[in-house]
Amino acid sequence: MSRAVEEQALLKKIRTLPLEKVAEVENFVDFLRGRLDGRRLVRTAAKRSEDAFRKVWDNQDDAAYDKL
Repeated sequence: MSRAVEEQALLKKIRTLPLEKVAEVENFVDFLRGRLDGRRLVRTAAKRSEDAFRKVWDNQDDAAYDKL
């Protein structure tokens, strides 16, 4: 099933809901979007900090731990 068909099926279902339930659906969608944004933020922060951590972790003193 294509995305457009899935979206239309979802919209059809939403249109059958009472208005207060539509608000709940909207809140849930916002919650899901927030989780995605949060994960993106964590991945971006982790990626940007790799160089700083590499300077700390990649050294002869810690080489023995790398083999564990």
